[in-house]
Amino acid sequence: MEFITTALGRFRIIALLEGLSYLGLFFVTMPLKYMASIPGPNKVVGMAHGVLSVLFVIALVNVWVDKGWSVPRMACAMLASLVPFGTFVFEWDLRRNGMDR
Repeated sequence: MEFITTALGRFRIIALLEGLSYLGLFFVTMPLKYMASIPGPNKVVGMAHGVLSVLFVIALVNVWVDKGWSVPRMACAMLASLVPFGTFVFEWDLRRNGMDR
């Protein structure tokens, strides 16, 4: 569990959870809300996604300072959080470029 003690480890966990909550909103709770008239799950997952989005930005700034990421890399991470599947692609890019440590 040592990855939780690093800024990058915390960022990766939060990015994963934020990405999952985003997909849950788009592909599960929004269809329930608009096609089946069941708004409850959308409120819960929407709130969780909002909290995770704020935590994502805080963790991103923390990793930016800790790892000395460039402004373009930080901007890519922010953009990735706005696109479905974006955080997963960003994580894959981190591993591909050896920046996952």
